[in-house]
Amino acid sequence: MRLRMGTPTEVRRTLARVANMVANGEMDTKTANTIILACNAVLSALRADEQQKKIDELEQLLDEVMK
Repeated sequence: MRLRMGTPTEVRRTLARVANMVANGEMDTKTANTIILACNAVLSALRADEQQKKIDELEQLLDEVMK
């Protein structure tokens, strides 16, 4: 099984896949919980990266305006 978690969309797909696998008896809940925790950590990191990117863009715009 290969799960992708590089983008928020991929994380959402992974979460849906894991939920379906648990519902169908293809994955135990302990494994699912571990994957869900990893998904939450990845989403937090992706959000932080995106926020930093926006901050950097705003700082650049502000610098241009102040010149």
